[in-house]
Amino acid sequence: MHWQTRRFRIDLSRPRVMGIVNATPDSFSDGGRHDEARAAIAHCERLVAEGVDILDIGGESTRPGAPRVDADSEWARIEPVLAAAVTLGVPVSVDTYKPDVMRRALDAGVDIINDIQALQLPGALAAVADSEAGVCLMHMRGEPASMAELAHYGDVVAEVAAFLAQRAQATRASGLAAERIVLDPGYGFAKTGAHNLQLLAGQRRLAELGYPLLAGWSRKRTLGDITGRPVDQRLPASLAAALRSIAAGASIVRVHDVAATVDAVKVWAAVDAATMPAIA
Repeated sequence: MHWQTRRFRIDLSRPRVMGIVNATPDSFSDGGRHDEARAAIAHCERLVAEGVDILDIGGESTRPGAPRVDADSEWARIEPVLAAAVTLGVPVSVDTYKPDVMRRALDAGVDIINDIQALQLPGALAAVADSEAGVCLMHMRGEPASMAELAHYGDVVAEVAAFLAQRAQATRASGLAAERIVLDPGYGFAKTGAHNLQLLAGQRRLAELGYPLLAGWSRKRTLGDITGRPVDQRLPASLAAALRSIAAGASIVRVHDVAATVDAVKVWAAVDAATMPAIA
C-alpha cells in the first residue's frame, strides 16, 4: 500500500510518522511555541533531523472550543513556514479546511491537504481535484467550537466508518484516485473518552474500508483522563496509543514527539519484519 501525493509516493509497507507543526498561538499542547515563523521553520528542520516522514503544518487551532480564524490570518501564519518546509526533502501537508487556504498552499507546492472537515466545505473538492495532491479525510461533527455538544453515537465505530466511506466515495467521484486518499477516525473530535477508546478497539473495521488510516492520539485529553498526567507529561501514553493504533491497522501516526515515536516505530517494524514468514 502507498499514498500518492504531489511529489512523493509514500511507501506504507512500514508505519510512517507525521510530525505536527502548529504555527498558532493557541493550540492545546504547544500553542505559542512556534507561532513566529522562524521558530516554526526551525521546528520543521528539527523534526526532519529526528526522522519525520511527513510534516503537517497548521495555522488554526482545532482544539475543543477553539475560535475560527479567517483565511487571510491563517495564511499569513503558515505561508513562510510552507515556503521553507517544501525545500526540506520530505512530504509537506497543510492542516486546513478552508478552500482558499488549500488553493494558496497548493500553489506554494505542498503535497497533502489534511482536512478535519473531510473536504465538505463548498469549493474544497474542486480545490484539490486537479492538484495531484494527497488528501486526508477526517471524521468530525460540527466545528471545533461546537463539536463537544455533538458527541452522541449509537455505534461510534459503525457511524464513523459510514461517514468515512461516504466521504471517500464523494472524493473519488470528484476525480481523485483512490491511491491519493487516506482516512482519519478523528480521535478527540466530537467524541468522548469512551468513544475514542471504543473507536480504537474497533479500528480494524475502518481499515477494512480499503484506504490507509492515519491516527492522531498524541497528547490527547483522553490520555490525560486515563493517566492523570498533564498535557506535557503524556509521552508514554502517546507512544502506547500510537503503537496500539498501528496494531489496529493505522499506516500513519500524527504526533508531537517525533524522535521518540520514530524509535518506537522502528522497534515495532523490526519485530514485525522478524516475524513475517520467509518467502521460498
